[in-house]
Amino acid sequence: MVYDILVIGTGISGLTFAIKVSEQNPNINVALISKGELDEGNTRYAQGGIAVVKDFVRDSFEKHIEDTLEAGGFQNKKKVIEFVVREGGQRIDELLQWGIQFDTQNGQLHLTKEAGHSANRIIHHKDITGYEIQQALVKKVQKIPNVTCLKNHTLVDLITDHHVQSNYNRCYGAYVISKEQKQIITLGAKLTVLSTGGAGQLYRHTTNPPESTGDGLGAAYRAKVYMENLPFVQFHPTGLFPKVEGRTFLISEVLRGIGAKLLNEKGIEFMSQYHRDKELAPRDVVARGIASEIQKGTHDYVYLDAQNISFKKWLKRLPNIYQKLISIGINPLKEYIPVVPVAHYFCGGIVVDEHAESELKGLYAVGECSSTGLHGANRLASNSLLESIVFSHRAAMHCLASLNEPLPPNIIYEKIPKWKGKEYQEFNNPEITQSLRLKLQDTMTNHVSIFKTNRILDIAEKEMNHIYTEVLKIYNRNKLDVELCELRNMVSIAHLIIQQAKKINTNQGVFYNIDNE
Repeated sequence: MVYDILVIGTGISGLTFAIKVSEQNPNINVALISKGELDEGNTRYAQGGIAVVKDFVRDSFEKHIEDTLEAGGFQNKKKVIEFVVREGGQRIDELLQWGIQFDTQNGQLHLTKEAGHSANRIIHHKDITGYEIQQALVKKVQKIPNVTCLKNHTLVDLITDHHVQSNYNRCYGAYVISKEQKQIITLGAKLTVLSTGGAGQLYRHTTNPPESTGDGLGAAYRAKVYMENLPFVQFHPTGLFPKVEGRTFLISEVLRGIGAKLLNEKGIEFMSQYHRDKELAPRDVVARGIASEIQKGTHDYVYLDAQNISFKKWLKRLPNIYQKLISIGINPLKEYIPVVPVAHYFCGGIVVDEHAESELKGLYAVGECSSTGLHGANRLASNSLLESIVFSHRAAMHCLASLNEPLPPNIIYEKIPKWKGKEYQEFNNPEITQSLRLKLQDTMTNHVSIFKTNRILDIAEKEMNHIYTEVLKIYNRNKLDVELCELRNMVSIAHLIIQQAKKINTNQGVFYNIDNE
């Protein structure tokens, strides 16, 4: 199968990109690959909203730019921040035209505040902003005739010069595996867009869904595409403890934005010891503060006290979180909410330019799998969806122009070789794969988490090398399936995180090595 553009991933980045290019040019054929159903992915779990300057009396572009720089430890690219912040309003207007519903007050978009922001600038749909966006975009993309949606397909590898025996430093599509048919198929494409999200599943506790195994990052690594800042993994300060039905449930930052306080196991407020903004300090500061209090005490969590928030405000702003808490026996009007920091967002990834194109010609990356320079060493709350819509637009416009450029001679997309697998003698044992996956998660959680030291990074490296050796043995003698494919990606990215972490000798943003103090 050959397409003009292949889009891998169906969160806000992939969907908005596919909608834009197909509407701009109905004659091109676009393939949209979803790992599961079209409405699955990180986007649907985003509770807070999108940061955008809309109130020019109390807010400004300059304030949003400064907040982003400060949260990112001034490791960001200011030029990128400037155009993302300034172009954000136009992209939001497009989402509104596409039928996405954001909450309003007195006929205007309702703006709320989150940690690290100096003004109210978060637009939202109650506490299920991501779900509202995801549903609306899926509904829209399914109506576009020149977009072919392939569900239940997982990225295996990018097709590069190595596969077609050329030297143009270019991407020619991808190999993907069908979850249902368990076969690897070849998808040739003039342009390929990765919108595969992050790799939160490297950790035992994460807000990310089970599908977030770093597939795009792993494929880029094997294609020798440059990646940076992978150790800058942001931990959201307030994941509900314990898990609910095997999943970590996020307690939105909005709750602290409207007055909830963090308390240690003795019921004492502690964030004033760590930052002047207390609960509304940047996420990295709050997460470290909570982790420090947990280390001092005997519990694996701290408390979030939201008893000062009225029932009316809960129902208006955070109805789904309220119902979830009630369903598991926690009444936030009368008792504390146990919370713990959880892996949330990868600030680094595939290095791209201002049009979202990587150093590998014809390969673009948008959303969490990319490293645009916007976030620096720590992402400012609600800037992720903003980045997605701005860079998806820019990538779409650049791709449309690139399709008019001549393609490399002697490359026949219809004759790209099939996946070259061996004559496998065995089928993968899922119990062994799952055991190695749990070992990997334990290694990352215990040694490559919020606090690190040189010694424990060395331990993590040795443990990861052992896991890699075992995964390689399985890969070399077993037929590739989705679970083994995921584990292969997770090992690759965990290895890169550890290697890059060992080279960082200053603490910045979310990265903290005690030996660097």
